[in-house]
Amino acid sequence: MAESLTPSESYSFIMRVEIENKVGMLGRVTTVIGAAGGDIGAVDLSGFGRGTVIRDITIKARGVDHAHKIIDAVKALEGVKIVNVSDMTFLIHLGGKIEIKNKIPIKTRGDLSMAYTPGVARVCNAIARDKRKAHTLTIKRNTVAVVTDGTAVLGLGDIGPEAAMPVMEGKAMLFKEFADIDAWPICLATTDVDEIVRTVKYIAPGFGGINLEDISSPRCFEIEERLKQELDIPVFHDDQHGTAVVVLAALINALKIVKKRMEDLKVVVAGVGASGVAVSKILLNAGVRNIIGVDRRGAIYRGRKEHMNFMKEWYAEHTNPEMLKGKISDVIEGADVFIGLSGPGLITPADLKKMARDPIVFALANPDPEIMPEEAAPYVRIMATGRSDYPNQINNVLCFPGIFRGALDARASTINEEMKLAAAYAIASCVSDSELYEDYIIPSVFNRKVVSVVAKEVSRAAHRTKVARRTSKTYMEIHID
Repeated sequence: MAESLTPSESYSFIMRVEIENKVGMLGRVTTVIGAAGGDIGAVDLSGFGRGTVIRDITIKARGVDHAHKIIDAVKALEGVKIVNVSDMTFLIHLGGKIEIKNKIPIKTRGDLSMAYTPGVARVCNAIARDKRKAHTLTIKRNTVAVVTDGTAVLGLGDIGPEAAMPVMEGKAMLFKEFADIDAWPICLATTDVDEIVRTVKYIAPGFGGINLEDISSPRCFEIEERLKQELDIPVFHDDQHGTAVVVLAALINALKIVKKRMEDLKVVVAGVGASGVAVSKILLNAGVRNIIGVDRRGAIYRGRKEHMNFMKEWYAEHTNPEMLKGKISDVIEGADVFIGLSGPGLITPADLKKMARDPIVFALANPDPEIMPEEAAPYVRIMATGRSDYPNQINNVLCFPGIFRGALDARASTINEEMKLAAAYAIASCVSDSELYEDYIIPSVFNRKVVSVVAKEVSRAAHRTKVARRTSKTYMEIHID
């Protein structure tokens, strides 16, 4: 993985050093760390030895290799001994990042007899007579399964279900933190489409929604489509639709600045995998008419035979109306928007110079975008990336907590296209016209009003499209049963 340009919290570590207790020694250590490019945070006193002082120094580095260079520089100092080094990112993952907690106390026999046997039997019988009551009387009403097979983990690829767990735990944390939804990682030791569909169907009774995550293309399309057809709870592949919703939200606001209309745009999409297809679909639904998708073999067009699959066949039939062929540098001529969902270094300043006036560039490959903002700056009007260290971060956390909150609140049977469009326009609305400018087209992921606004509009869309199963009058009567 490439190093960041600047020191980052994700590469922070604590260096415990034993230093000779002499005037100026701590200064020598901090000077060496600074000269090596480390960013010092806290310096804490940890203890004393014989003629020594033990200190914990928190340092941010640009990457793993850079961290080792800093450590080696400190090791070379006379009168300084490194006791140990702790990677802070690994420390917060020790024992996992999530847990289950009881919502009610069990302190008396009465508590036990209602929460468990014998009282629980009456609740079970009520659900057995009417399964819909599970939404009210169990965690189903507010629980999402985060399901992966670990085949397409962001920036890492096919690393398997065990290695995917830390990412899925993080996703569960975001559900809880931003939308108060209880989510749980389900990492499957199979990549077989039939087995994944069957397994998710088996566990679905315990969940109110299914969030598919990091499943490779094109299998992810079939898995999602089959589950949507066979389950009566929302199924949402975030890599596809979360990305698509946030991209559309950013584009809605970007167009206000450049004063262009969706139907007049020429959009080039680099990467025709899960997210590239979903982004293109939502843009078509929003009114864009001219999209050209490009993969490793060049532009997708009707009649292309090489490197195709069933989803690319669909893509060829619904995009590229002018039947353009060739590489990105060939089709980007006159484009208003470039959306990168592929890999680093894919486009150059020379490509950007070919675009139409006021180019909009969303370079979303992570951690390294298709072109770095510094390179693109002289040639583009609006720039966005997937990174948190640049303006205009296109981040799925702006979408999925609110979409699931709205879907669960409406007790929706699915998440349809109208709900996704509603989410995109809701996210865009969180940046007011007075706030809107080139470096602020999308709200911060820490803007707490985003989830509530998105949830409200998604719930409304669910009711408008008649997929909601809960209204203000559907509260269950609690009575002696």
